[in-house]
Amino acid sequence: MAIDVIKPPDPEFNEMPEEISRDARYMPHFKNCIEAIDGVHVYASIPSRNQIPYIERKGIPTQNIMAVCNFDMQFTFACAGWEGIAHDTRIFLSSIRNDALKFPKPPNGKYYLVDVGYPQMKGYLGPYRGGVRYHLPQFRYGGVSKEVFNHMHSSLRSVIERTFGAWKKKIKILKDMPSIPSLHKSK
Repeated sequence: MAIDVIKPPDPEFNEMPEEISRDARYMPHFKNCIEAIDGVHVYASIPSRNQIPYIERKGIPTQNIMAVCNFDMQFTFACAGWEGIAHDTRIFLSSIRNDALKFPKPPNGKYYLVDVGYPQMKGYLGPYRGGVRYHLPQFRYGGVSKEVFNHMHSSLRSVIERTFGAWKKKIKILKDMPSIPSLHKSK
């Protein structure tokens, strides 16, 4: 059911997001940006005998969910059920390669914003890497051109973080979720 409900309102991505078109900071650099992708860990209630692959870096069982949202803070794709130890790249590549999941691939010339946990490839734009400041609080002291780009990228991509925050706040029941079996077998 989720595959048919959670989808982009404009699957061809014909219209430029208003967030980009009305803000001079993002034009013309991000005029072909369509949405943002990221992952989030949510607490998972897993029987102790099955917990090991769900234990993430903080030592609690979680599932890793990859989601896509538009600039109106609406989820347009979600892939849930992955173990807490599953890397964002693994979930991402599995999602875009599995036609049954109906991942909304970017049209030619358009792209999603992703963070450094995702591969740099056609249709997916991450920040500059290698010692270049990225996150918003790192910009108190100005920056050079790559850093300015990363600042704009981070500012625009923050929509996914805000969307996750709003979702988690609205659905506090997530902390008490019943056990969810893994949908993906480790290889």
